[in-house]
This record gives sequence, structure tokens and C-alpha cells, in this order.
Amino acid sequence: MKKLLSVLLPLVFGGCLDVPEGVKPVEGFELDRYLGKWYEIARLDHSFERGLQGVSAEYALRDDGGVTVTNRGYSVSQEKWKEAQGKVFFVDKPDVGHLKVSFFGPFFGTYAVYELDEDYQYAFISGSTTKYLWFLSRTPQVSEDLKAEFIDKAKSLGFDVDNLIFVNHN
Repeated sequence: MKKLLSVLLPLVFGGCLDVPEGVKPVEGFELDRYLGKWYEIARLDHSFERGLQGVSAEYALRDDGGVTVTNRGYSVSQEKWKEAQGKVFFVDKPDVGHLKVSFFGPFFGTYAVYELDEDYQYAFISGSTTKYLWFLSRTPQVSEDLKAEFIDKAKSLGFDVDNLIFVNHN
């Protein structure tokens, strides 16, 4: 998976750190509260996660002030776990949920937390365009009401919610 990510991420993100129109990264972001394990509840399809289930992301503080992210998912077709490790830094201020992530060298892509539960139990995240969307939670299952809220908000921002993939964590 790491080799695949190293080839595809630079092509996909192209170093762009913009956010889609209408997406506003959260303010009052607290990195210490965001660290730890998150489960991917839903995403829009993209090549670097295609076919993966049981996807999670774990964020840990780095010595250089950045963050290490370890993404892990189960490839159903290959019947094995895949893992990729990247680095995350703030784009601007450390209290704004606008970050940049890289899984390969100097190429960074947008990671914009545009909705965050006050208790840091779920987050809605966008890439640089409406082609990239994630719903993360501290638990592998969420309520139908929360899923509906995610869908409604994403749709209002122009994301193609008809093509959402809801991740199986069984």
C-alpha cells in the first residue's frame, strides 16, 4: 500500500492546500484532543483506499511538532491488512483545523476538519476538492441520525453523497 500511496498521492493532491468553496475549517481546534485512534465511517471513493474495509487512522505527536498518521485498512480482495504512514502539519494556525498531510516526500494534500464534535467524538473532513470527503468517529459505529447529519452537511457543500462508501468494521 505504501508504494501505491507514494505514486498516487502526489498525482491526486498535487500539493494543493485549498479547501472547496463553502468548507470552513473549524476554529478552536485542539490537537491534543484530536490525537489517538479514529474509525472511518464513510468516504468518497479514491484509488488509495479502494476496496478497503475496517479503515482506521491513528494520530500521534511527532518530535518536530507535527503529527504522524497511520492509516490501516483491510483489503477484501487481497485478504490482508494494509498500512500507510504519513505526516501531518498545520497549514496556518495551530487552533484551526486546516492541516496538510503527506505520505510521500514534499507532496502535501489538504486535510480540512470542517465539523468537529465538541467532545472530539466525530469529525467531518474534506480534501482540497469535493472529490475527497471523510467521516471519522472514535467508535466504529455511529447513529443513523449522525450519518444523516453528515450526508446533509456534505450535500449542502457540493459533495457527491450518492457515491459515499460506508465502511464495514465487522
